[in-house]
Amino acid sequence: MELAIIIAVVVVALVFDYTNGFHDAANAIATSVSTGALTPRVALAMAAVMNFVGAFLGQKVAHTVSDTIDPGPGSHGLVIVMCGLLGAITWNMITWYYGLPSSSSHALIGGLVGAAVAAGASANWAVVLEKVVIPMFLSPVVAFTLGFLLMVAIMWAFRNANPGRANRGFKVAQTISAAAMALGHGLQDAQKTMGVIFLALLTGGYVAESEGLPMWVIIAAATAISLGTWSGGWRIMRTLGRRIIHLDPPRGFAAESVAASVLYSTAYVFEAPISTTHTITSAVMGVGATKRLSAVRWGVAKSILTAWVLTFPAAALAAAICYWVAHLFLP
Repeated sequence: MELAIIIAVVVVALVFDYTNGFHDAANAIATSVSTGALTPRVALAMAAVMNFVGAFLGQKVAHTVSDTIDPGPGSHGLVIVMCGLLGAITWNMITWYYGLPSSSSHALIGGLVGAAVAAGASANWAVVLEKVVIPMFLSPVVAFTLGFLLMVAIMWAFRNANPGRANRGFKVAQTISAAAMALGHGLQDAQKTMGVIFLALLTGGYVAESEGLPMWVIIAAATAISLGTWSGGWRIMRTLGRRIIHLDPPRGFAAESVAASVLYSTAYVFEAPISTTHTITSAVMGVGATKRLSAVRWGVAKSILTAWVLTFPAAALAAAICYWVAHLFLP
């Protein structure tokens, strides 16, 4: 029975990873596609490959995710992990349907915490606060500020450049910045699924904490997120690339470069599972604000902000409902 539940948890975790891929595919490539630097299919292919590579670059975020809750041993603990995943997937699908770039990361953590609380299990609130909640508020502010400052620096450095030639140069540069963004997405988001699978294996007693992540977990998570990315997320891409602000190549380059830098630093330095969606969206708004504040469609930004605020509690509630339903069938 336990083995069957673990297999089911692994499968559902990889389904979440796949939905994360197509839900967040726009994060890495929307700016490059909207500026004409890359065609959609080329951008998706590049993002899928870089997502796969990025998944192999670290494990710190995965261990942070596995530390967010202590579901307890045995079948009951595995059901809690399963319900956490189902809650996250539910919210991912709702926001994808409405084209809102919400956070898969916060949906996952919210789902795990919601299922744990509903089941009366332990949530490690210190980890949640330090590694999730505080970075959730700080990373968008940092990305917005850095995006604004980098774009100001670019505008000053290229103030006398020929606009056509500069745009062509930044289109080429965007290929590199988009690849860096996709690599950071793989580094951050694939690890979150690895963390959940590792948590399930720990709960079932199939691995020890000291052993680290099995290679098959890394390969499976990397493959799932890459396939999801390849399938695309066109609804969200339109929101990021067009509805917030119409980007030009310099602003696209600046937004992607800043977002990638924030993703790398939070993964390696702070071990925090931050939202790639929050990061790139905030960077886009930051670079857009250098044109003029009214150039950013703040009404769209307000809708996105609403989805951000709702993600953690909504995913937690969905996971709690899943647990209450599952509890009816538990022995």
